Amino acid sequence: MLNIVYMGTPEYAAVILNALLNDGEVNIDLVLTQPDRPVGRKKTLTAPPVKVLAEENGIEVLQPLTLKKQEVVAVIGSKKPDLIVVAAYGQLLPKEVLDIAPCINLHASILPKYRGASPIQQ
Repeated sequence: MLNIVYMGTPEYAAVILNALLNDGEVNIDLVLTQPDRPVGRKKTLTAPPVKVLAEENGIEVLQPLTLKKQEVVAVIGSKKPDLIVVAAYGQLLPKEVLDIAPCINLHASILPKYRGASPIQQ
């Protein structure tokens, strides 16, 4: 069984997380996603789709403002992941996180031609 720490935020990332959750070969102990944000005219605090899916599946969720804090790095490391999977997370991973385990970043387009935060809209 492959032990994975997953990082992602929007619906695109939730689709990938769901596929991993349905794969009998992986175990996801920890999900990191962006903090809940105000949405719409009424500025209703809304959880990212990845957080919602993780909580529905009983997975621990962290929503750090930055990955540079030692406490965050320590929690990730404590899970002893075989792999860190990243999809539309929204933050650069510092060296301390990259050194924990091999990392795979899934991007929704061909790089570098369609790079950036919203390649699907290009």
